[in-house]
Amino acid sequence: MAVNKTFKGGAHPPENKHHTEGKAIDNFPVPEKVIIPLQQHIGSPAEILVEKGDTVQTGQIVAKATKFVSVPVHATISGTVTAIDKHPHPLGTDMLSVIIEGNGNDSWMNTIKQNPDYLDLPVDKMKNRIQKAGIAGMGGAAFPTHVKLSPPPEKPIEILILNGVECEPYLTADHRLMLENPDEILNGLRILMKILNAKRAIIGIEKNKLDAIRLFQKKIKSRKKISVLPLKVKYPQGAEKQLIRAATGREIPSGGLPMDVGCLVQNVGTAFAIYEAVSSNKPLIERVITVAGPGVKEPRNLRVRIGTPFKSLIEYCGGYSNSAVKLINGGPMMGIAQYSDDVPVIKGTSGILVLDSKTAFHRDEHPCIRCARCIDTCPMHLVPTELASLVKHEKYDQAARIGLYDCIECGTCGFVCPANIQLVHYIKLGKAILHEKQKISEQSA
Repeated sequence: MAVNKTFKGGAHPPENKHHTEGKAIDNFPVPEKVIIPLQQHIGSPAEILVEKGDTVQTGQIVAKATKFVSVPVHATISGTVTAIDKHPHPLGTDMLSVIIEGNGNDSWMNTIKQNPDYLDLPVDKMKNRIQKAGIAGMGGAAFPTHVKLSPPPEKPIEILILNGVECEPYLTADHRLMLENPDEILNGLRILMKILNAKRAIIGIEKNKLDAIRLFQKKIKSRKKISVLPLKVKYPQGAEKQLIRAATGREIPSGGLPMDVGCLVQNVGTAFAIYEAVSSNKPLIERVITVAGPGVKEPRNLRVRIGTPFKSLIEYCGGYSNSAVKLINGGPMMGIAQYSDDVPVIKGTSGILVLDSKTAFHRDEHPCIRCARCIDTCPMHLVPTELASLVKHEKYDQAARIGLYDCIECGTCGFVCPANIQLVHYIKLGKAILHEKQKISEQSA
């Protein structure tokens, strides 16, 4: 298969991965306290099952899914439920959360048991284990995985793409996971291929991770249906639509989904979690993240329990540097700035980034100079400056007609804009206002 494939558009922000790409995953100690939001996924929030004062074990379901597009939430430590209340959430709002104080024992539910014949399980049972494990896309989108693995019969999946691109600057958690747990990831891929009855699978990895490319090429040498595709280093190469375009040449239509072109994409971290769920009934109670940036003293890759407060992880990494000024959930391009470090790690947290005064400087916005750089780099072939202008002038419906909802919010347009216009902020605002208008319209109907 040809190498160095990519997509049209994109940019080349500084990678800044050298700080952690050579650092092995460190297991963060079991936290003394966790804050577990009931909403860590796209869809309906989970329904609470415990009360204040209850004793829970690690892996116990504390909130159940009541609808198909939802997943359950599990206790990630053993201890006592000390509160069920709204708490700051990494997505920028306060959300209902279960707060557990640990007892120091890390006592697990006895339902976790290795099954050597897991690949012989029926497809429905595999999907049931994935759903019960509470797995949602770990690349950041957090869409319930069992739903994604249930395409309608008229849209079969021909090509499964495993996303090992990790194009966001600073973040190296997926890279380290590929180097340290390749067999588990590949076993997760085998489970996915069986569930989807996919004809072939492509493992997409950017060429700045040559060690991972070589390792996986060696591992899949005898597997005819699986190939490794080295990809050009360019942002946002790891975005779902761009990865499909680069790997297969297929383009998802406006408003469409990957299954419309016979494809499905899963992150390597999700594949690892799927392996653990199907092979041993282990729920998603931990994940690998990168803690990095010039504002933290000792950047690291950590395996952490869901619900661990950001501040505990930053303290473990030596604390803030004297020049730290901005805390971000995720990376610098698509991450969300935080107003508190008391927010918890959630299923979609791929990294914690701390910027200093040099890397997080404020830039004054100036009038558009019509240079068209945002148009040239937009991976969705949109006109970001026009979308932003329509939102500014409250012409939301018109913005929707010319592609507002097609924007993947990658931040490339704002990164290259010489006028420092915060284009993605206006686009997000437009989407939020239209969403609110739709809710009001449905309620009054």
